[in-house]
Amino acid sequence: MRLKTKLVLAITALVFLIAGLLSLVYVFTLLHSAVQQSYDANRMVANQVQFAVHNALDIGLMNRTVDPNNPGELRDLAGDAVRDNAPLQAVLESVNRYSLTVYDINIGDSQSITLLSTNPDNEDKPLPVRPNYLELFNANPAQLVKQVLGPPKVFDVVVPLDRNGEPFVTVHVGVRTTFLRAFYAPWLEEAFTLMGFVLGAALLVAFLLSNLALQPMEQISLQLDAFNLASESAAEEDKTPLQDMAVRVSHKIERFGQRMRNVEEVFSALKENLDQILGNLQDGILLFTGDGRAVLVSDAARRFLNIERDSILGLHAREIFDRSTVLGQVLYDAFDAGVTLIQEEILTETGRRIQASLDFIHDVKSRQGLGALLTLHDLESAEAIESELEISRRMAAIGRLTSGVGHEVKNPINAIVVHVELLKSKLTGAGAPAIRHLDIIEAEIHRLDRVVQLLVDFSRPVELQLREQDLRAVIGDVLALASAELSTHNVALSGSMPSKPLVVNIDADLLKQAALNVIQNGAQAMPQGGKLTVTVEEQRKFAVVRIADEGQGIPDDIREKIFDLYFTTKSGGSGIGLAMTYRILQLHYGSIEVQSRPGQGTEFVLRIPLAATEWGRRYLQPVTVHNEEGLSG
Repeated sequence: MRLKTKLVLAITALVFLIAGLLSLVYVFTLLHSAVQQSYDANRMVANQVQFAVHNALDIGLMNRTVDPNNPGELRDLAGDAVRDNAPLQAVLESVNRYSLTVYDINIGDSQSITLLSTNPDNEDKPLPVRPNYLELFNANPAQLVKQVLGPPKVFDVVVPLDRNGEPFVTVHVGVRTTFLRAFYAPWLEEAFTLMGFVLGAALLVAFLLSNLALQPMEQISLQLDAFNLASESAAEEDKTPLQDMAVRVSHKIERFGQRMRNVEEVFSALKENLDQILGNLQDGILLFTGDGRAVLVSDAARRFLNIERDSILGLHAREIFDRSTVLGQVLYDAFDAGVTLIQEEILTETGRRIQASLDFIHDVKSRQGLGALLTLHDLESAEAIESELEISRRMAAIGRLTSGVGHEVKNPINAIVVHVELLKSKLTGAGAPAIRHLDIIEAEIHRLDRVVQLLVDFSRPVELQLREQDLRAVIGDVLALASAELSTHNVALSGSMPSKPLVVNIDADLLKQAALNVIQNGAQAMPQGGKLTVTVEEQRKFAVVRIADEGQGIPDDIREKIFDLYFTTKSGGSGIGLAMTYRILQLHYGSIEVQSRPGQGTEFVLRIPLAATEWGRRYLQPVTVHNEEGLSG
């Protein structure tokens, strides 16, 4: 069934329903009005007959003597008075002839015997048993329609004539339902005529409304054809030339929706890839539209502008750049004047060196501005990366050197040890000074052997035992392991962990060693005691461990050397701990940074990449942290 046919039928049925209900209400109202008018008219007739009966009794019983103990005589006299009264006969004849709804009139005595009737067959007989007209008058709509439009029936309007407080004569005016229907028929015909007119108008309105309602669908179909490929639309039209308009539009919308879903999937994939690229960039990148509003912002831009990335999107360039800062002033003025910046070096009020490039994008043909691209490059970060690469190269070179030297030195040392032992055995019984010197030589050779062994161990390739673990549990074990020993040196160790797991793919033993090395250095930087704080947090795709002490800090001239092998400022230090920590973080594709100000303490920042499990937020079950006593060396 076509949509137009359905609309016509639906609108017609609705109008039919409304018109039918209104017509029923109208018919019932007319019917009730006819019943009420008939009751009022026949009640008046009954009162007139009662009055005529009263006069007939007064005239007929005047100067008559009646035995009170003989009721029959009184009834006979009353009957004669009623029957012989000409005015009463005239009233009955007039009502019976001219009233449209009166069926008959009966006058009965106190014994319900008919004294006088417009139907002679009823006289001297019991009054006909009929329902009172008030039952019809007070009936509900359904009962009223059933009584009036059902089988013929006679209802009586009863008016009594009392004597000494008791009914003496009663007047019964009979009203037949067929007369009511005949009286009501013109009104009913008018109602049905009106109903038919309304229904006919409903059909016409339904047809017009269906055409009007479907007209926008033609426009929608044309617009969808413009969106879809011409070949696809033509092919589809050829397949379904006789389909209803609604079906064709539905199919076109479905095809268009599928295309939109495909485009959305491609767009989501591209956006995800772009977010990953921007997230890994160290440079701040901002892309602006032709009217100067930011539509693309890299995560690194936050470090340059001190504004959250989500807060920048959609803002105008004048709202983003703060003119109270050197960087903001330069960028604001360049945007305002439309001046291109080519690797402009800016020295901020904090002494930070930033290189800014601003390119305005124009349409080649119309020269209309399409947007702008701003790139912010941290020169100090680039130098830091170069320094870190240099440290890595140096450590790699030292590793290769120590690996060869260690093996070459071990053999002579072993030979010297053997010959020292032989020499000591041959000098047995000799003077004590020679033995004492040999003991010193042996002790120093053993110390040299330990140093060489340490070199060999440091340069030996490490086989990682990687496993996905919750970093909170690993650092918790480290805190439990170090807290007892640090408390003996008046160092208070405190930890702060996030509420959710941080899953990392690590060698737990090596990472514990790296963290313990940094914690031990922090404790040694506070010989008089203090507070050592360990904080674990998440930064995008990295888990970060911050270890801060309250020591004297690291001087600027030696800060870049602390990760060098054998570099130490402590009298009993080996200079290997931080170098080993640096190497462990590199093996985990992480990094370690140090931030220090003389007299204000030092903070080491260890960054470890989150596992792929953590990117999808598939959290592991919480683990139990076991406390261990002691501090490993």
